[in-house]
Amino acid sequence: MSKQILKSGTNPDAMVREAKNAESGADFIHKLAIGQKEADETLYWLELLHATDYINTTEFESLHFDTTEVLKLIKSSIKTKKKNLGLL
Repeated sequence: MSKQILKSGTNPDAMVREAKNAESGADFIHKLAIGQKEADETLYWLELLHATDYINTTEFESLHFDTTEVLKLIKSSIKTKKKNLGLL
């Protein structure tokens, strides 16, 4: 599980970095969408770690909050880009 959460937990930042160099608006959205999926996967792994007592409630709440905030930022960026491209 630790390898899975390391992978999914670090991927959103990598996708945001890649999106900065996107070749088009659609590519920007695509890269952020991948980061969005990985952030959501991270929430799954955090919930599983908490449910199986690998992390305590304090750790879970802190990590869950931070990951949820990252997810919100990514979703907002996608929505803004879609709006700017006339896709919404």
